Amino acid sequence: MPDAARLRLWLRSVGRSVFRVGWPRTDKDRAAAMISSFFLHIHSAKVQPHSLRPSYTLGLGLLSFYLFGVLIITGIALMLYYIPTPLAAYRSMKDLQFVVTFGMVLRNMHRWAAHVMVIAVFLHMCRVFFTGAYKIPRQFNWVVGVGLFLLTLFLSFTGYLLPWDQLSLWAITVGTNMASYAPWLGDYLKYLLLGGNVIGPATLLRFYVLHCVILPAIAVGLVGVHFFRVRKDGLSAPARPEPAPVEEERSGRFPASTRSYGLMALTDRPALPVEETDPEAEDEVMAWPHLLYRELIVLLALLVVLHVVSLLFDAPLEELADPTRTPNPAKAPWYFLGLQELVHYSAFIGGVLVPTIVVLLLLLTPYLDSAPRGVGVWFAPERRWANWIFGVLASVAILLTLIGTYFRGTNWAWVWPWTG
Repeated sequence: MPDAARLRLWLRSVGRSVFRVGWPRTDKDRAAAMISSFFLHIHSAKVQPHSLRPSYTLGLGLLSFYLFGVLIITGIALMLYYIPTPLAAYRSMKDLQFVVTFGMVLRNMHRWAAHVMVIAVFLHMCRVFFTGAYKIPRQFNWVVGVGLFLLTLFLSFTGYLLPWDQLSLWAITVGTNMASYAPWLGDYLKYLLLGGNVIGPATLLRFYVLHCVILPAIAVGLVGVHFFRVRKDGLSAPARPEPAPVEEERSGRFPASTRSYGLMALTDRPALPVEETDPEAEDEVMAWPHLLYRELIVLLALLVVLHVVSLLFDAPLEELADPTRTPNPAKAPWYFLGLQELVHYSAFIGGVLVPTIVVLLLLLTPYLDSAPRGVGVWFAPERRWANWIFGVLASVAILLTLIGTYFRGTNWAWVWPWTG
């Protein structure tokens, strides 16, 4: 055998030791590639075309996962240049800005990806609700999703302090003060977060460990559970119409009184062919390439947009944190400004009662609204009242956030942003 042929065979054996199937060219090979791959086996070998429509999923779950991946990669890179002590932390930000090659772009990508992830996860939850995708058998996965949304907020909140500038110091001060409004446990929670009575070096170290180790580890675990349940429960889809009566029933083999009992009345019927017992199989398409190519396009588009935004817009960095100079107004991170607006009217109602009720309602939603109707359809008329209630609550949350961001000035007085 020629040496070139031997080399090709050797290289092929090496490749097959890593990729058992090789590049798939048939549907059978594509299914085998999906099942045998460590990274691809979380997908089904086949998917329903309904789940591939951008107008249905909007790609929001995929975007949330990709943003989480971007945050992990950029976060690890930033850890190489960061020292979690007050003076060194701020100096690290300046080094990223002026010393480290492309350091500012790296920080910008991490900052903007974190903000966009909060929005993407929130919109993903809205999409799941408005399409009824939290119903049987996906109730627990909705609960996991609510946990991931809260974890996303905490991840962003703990990372907010790390630049150690005026903006981050007072945003965390306001945020932790809102946590102290909880009865009985509020002061203990605040002390536990801060590592003392005021924000200091212990606070920065705790937030650094939470942001870089503890919360990401929990998030990875919950994401794994979330994907596992999606894989097992499948993606939501509209209910299929009832199949037409079989020929045996029309011929009178079974009395009319038994036809309403469904499968229980047909236990002695001969087994139907595969295409009749599983009509959904005819509608499915291979995940490779139909799903994987779409996922790759979304990833490339996200990376391009993130790079462009990071090159054009720098993440904010104010002067070194100074506990003796209080800005007016001092605002929480933007995703907590709705709560701060409520706290302005009542500390207990806005800081404790309302968020607790909202979280409990979100967790109980799939068990309170368990009727299997309106699944897989945007704004299904069968779920009109549920959609209205959720839509109003989401709109109020967005409105309060916008008010706290743009319409509050000195001493939390109302201002018109276009007049200043």
